[in-house]
Amino acid sequence: MTITARDGQAISVGQAQELMADPKTLVVDVRTPAEFESSHIPSSINIPVDQLEPHLRTIVTAAGGTMVLVCQGGGRAEQAAVKLGSAGLSDMVVLGGGMNSWIQAGAPIEHGEVSNKWALERQVRLVAGSIVLTSVLASTLLPKAKWLAGGIGGGLAFAAVSNTCMMGNLLMRLPYNQGPTCDIDAAIAKMRRDQPEELAVS
Repeated sequence: MTITARDGQAISVGQAQELMADPKTLVVDVRTPAEFESSHIPSSINIPVDQLEPHLRTIVTAAGGTMVLVCQGGGRAEQAAVKLGSAGLSDMVVLGGGMNSWIQAGAPIEHGEVSNKWALERQVRLVAGSIVLTSVLASTLLPKAKWLAGGIGGGLAFAAVSNTCMMGNLLMRLPYNQGPTCDIDAAIAKMRRDQPEELAVS
């Protein structure tokens, strides 16, 4: 089956691999540098979603073929697709289920020097769960503490409806999640096929 990439539609792992058989296809991983360093799709480049904004026009201009957007579960890649679409890019798709689906399908991955970093979604679950548990336990002594648990629940519901996550955006900025510095210029240079593949991060 031939896949036509348009406007950030979600595709399966098999469809992504079919697209990636074309050397003009570019795989852009929008996770944090630390997540990317932990494991990533071979030949992909790393441009974190929170660093897209200042470089949108340059990225759209440099994109010479179909772009496959990847994150851990799909949400951040969808956000990236919206941003890139608003800047004029249409020849792009989102890997449905992100790296979770890719790994589950047994597709090839590359590991960096640090391979034990938790994915951002996992960190969000840990922090949210810890806050809820702590506030429920604290409410036995301080009844008003239960509202903190309610606030976290409301925040998670809003995150699902809006497909954004404020807690994830905050955690993304922690030093733990920075890892190697993402070299945007080198990543864009690779998009233009002017640089070796391994220059996506430094």
